[in-house]
Amino acid sequence: MSSITETPDRPAPAATPETRNNQTEVFAVHGADPEVLAYAMAKYSRSALSMKESLKEISSQRAEQFLNTFYFQYGHRSIADLAHIAFAIERLSLLAAIVLVDEQRWDGQERSTRYQNFRKSGWYMPDFGADQASLQLYVATVENLFAEYHTVFEAVFASLKDQVRKPEEMKQEAYDRTLKARAFDVARYLLPLATNTSLGQIVNARTLETQVSRLLTSPVAEIRELGEKLQASASGPAWNVYGSDLAALQRDIAALDPALGERAAALLLREVKTAPTLVKYAAPNDYQTRTRRELHQAAEELLRHEPIDAAPMVDLVDDFDTLEIEIATTLLYGACHHPYRQVRRHIGGLSAARINEIVDLGLRHRGRHDELLREFSAGQALRFDILMDIGGFRDMHRHRRCVQILQPFTALHGFAIPEGVPEAGVQPLYDQTVTAAHEAFATLASGSAPDAAAYLLPLGTRNRSLFKMDFAEALYISELRSAPQGHFSYRRVAWEMYRAVQRSHPALAPYFRVTDADAPIDLLQR
Repeated sequence: MSSITETPDRPAPAATPETRNNQTEVFAVHGADPEVLAYAMAKYSRSALSMKESLKEISSQRAEQFLNTFYFQYGHRSIADLAHIAFAIERLSLLAAIVLVDEQRWDGQERSTRYQNFRKSGWYMPDFGADQASLQLYVATVENLFAEYHTVFEAVFASLKDQVRKPEEMKQEAYDRTLKARAFDVARYLLPLATNTSLGQIVNARTLETQVSRLLTSPVAEIRELGEKLQASASGPAWNVYGSDLAALQRDIAALDPALGERAAALLLREVKTAPTLVKYAAPNDYQTRTRRELHQAAEELLRHEPIDAAPMVDLVDDFDTLEIEIATTLLYGACHHPYRQVRRHIGGLSAARINEIVDLGLRHRGRHDELLREFSAGQALRFDILMDIGGFRDMHRHRRCVQILQPFTALHGFAIPEGVPEAGVQPLYDQTVTAAHEAFATLASGSAPDAAAYLLPLGTRNRSLFKMDFAEALYISELRSAPQGHFSYRRVAWEMYRAVQRSHPALAPYFRVTDADAPIDLLQR
């Protein structure tokens, strides 16, 4: 019903095209370059033009001029959120993949070690220069890990076939495929972080800029090179899925009508650069480099003679801290290998002035455009200090609604023994293989190739990480990751997260729809 009514004193105004046109229009947009589309969307705030009108008048050159002014000069960084870019990143190491995806604003998918055989994936080879001893140790360790990966897979697969009968209604192919996936769940514990993988990501240009800068800041050569390649891919011509077909079509048109062929070439064969402007200034981040170095020194000074406390797989720290203590503890936690409680105990014993000095370490080198370190994302009610195998962590790493602080890779925490290894009779082989890899890691870490050492750590190696979250995220992770079809590693972590909440907040525990990690499961259910 119209809100305008006719009265004896005032007749209703005549309808105009503007008042008659009250139909909302919704349409998807396809075919615009990412930066051009970002410019068109940003124009909504300053222009009455429709999207169709804006896109008709915008060129890539005008988009570049606009972005140079408003993004770089005026600092309107939200404009870059409007440009989304898809990347394929292939044949990078698992180590580099973990670093690459460590973004809170990230969408993507990676090759799964649960469903694919990685024996022929290949692996990353660092540059050892003239250090032949380190090179030989590295190659021998990686080759041994891959050989025993295959041995353990075959043994566990055979063991599972002995344990689990094939239902009559189940096809042999489906039965074998399911049990092989279960066997890969176990064998993957021997894959080194040097193993090659592939992934796809879709990110906005602002995330891409910070991601590239973070990668360029890494001390690891492969990761720096990855940053350079991402930047070059965003700035250079993108691969067109239909490029070959469009080229063939243009040739056919030119054969029939050369003039029309020239017009078709300008449209069909033009190069598309996805983000030539928004990431061109991404560079190594001096704030992160200097801050990480000083935080590492501070952690060493505070904890130098302190052995690492024993800690459970999952430790819920939900008692109250001052914000200053939480931030200082988190800053040093990411620079050491000690449990969160142990670091906090030491921080809590310091004077207020010394605590503030540690907080200042995380801020003193911050430049005008630098985002705060993730460690400053503080104040969450639930903090889970998790010690688990790297392979299982990679699955937990996908939960980006929480704040994650990763400690450096190390062999100090030992390794996990996956379910199925003892039953298959290969635990002595498994233990020997992982122990040898850890010894090789220690040799490289203390020698001339410390940056290459982490590549030798198998996925069964335990590492520590801090997950800060609200109640809703704790419930979501516990429910999703405890499901029977999940990997037994993160199922156990999700169950222990629930148990920790149950102990601290019993009134909230009944709302968790979790699956007991100790309950028997159907191994044929995926």
